[in-house]
Amino acid sequence: MAKRLLFVITMYTFILVGCQNDKFNIPADFTEKQTFMSKDLSINKTFILEDIILVGLGDSLTQGVGDEHNFHGYIGRLKEEMSNFTGVKDVELFNLAKRGKRSDQLLEQLKSGEVDEELRKADFIMMTIGGNDIMRIVKQDLFRLRIDAFQNELIEFTQRYQNSVNEIRKLNPDAPIVLIGLYNPFSVVTDQKNEFDQIVMDWNKSIKNVVSSDTNACFVPVDDLFNSNIDLVYHTDFFHPNSKGYEHMTDRILESLETCGLNKLTNGEIDF
Repeated sequence: MAKRLLFVITMYTFILVGCQNDKFNIPADFTEKQTFMSKDLSINKTFILEDIILVGLGDSLTQGVGDEHNFHGYIGRLKEEMSNFTGVKDVELFNLAKRGKRSDQLLEQLKSGEVDEELRKADFIMMTIGGNDIMRIVKQDLFRLRIDAFQNELIEFTQRYQNSVNEIRKLNPDAPIVLIGLYNPFSVVTDQKNEFDQIVMDWNKSIKNVVSSDTNACFVPVDDLFNSNIDLVYHTDFFHPNSKGYEHMTDRILESLETCGLNKLTNGEIDF
């Protein structure tokens, strides 16, 4: 692998540290329901105003690491946006993501039963995973990196990713699962394309293939949002998004939900 890639990777290894999981439980009152007619009078549709449950899974991007405004990253912002959706009265958030989590650890968590209750009652499930799988290869083989190491790991990652979705579906067959893609943080220190661009592209393609096998899943691409720091979207660690970066992620999630068809994903119960 090119010396340039080795150089930019070396600059990042010192920031990769773990921390304890933050879990945000935002209570909601489930006592009142009311109906209203759609604003589009040409459509005879009645929505039921309901409290919904939003569950976050995965790594630091869903935990919200780097958000200096303490809005809990994209998922805290999404919670506020969803409270204005048609058919939604209020949103309760359970953020089960943890900094440093890899796909093998996520799969273990899903199989352990410790998050069964939250997943069974979830109305929306958000997930980011995979970045730490890539960075584990970087840390283990920093001075002898080979492109085939990432390709070999991708095979195992894809199977774990698919198995994770399968475990979620055993508990909750119907809730929309929003699966967020990966980005290349090494673009911060170089404007030139490098081998990592292709690695991230391949891993995102694998995630999209898993999404395509689930009719109630939606893929959210974010690689273009973080391909440089010209727009000042990175935290001071130059690895995680800052508040502005998470705002961009939230906007992209909303765009993707519109593209995927929010009303269809929720069986006609929720819309913008």
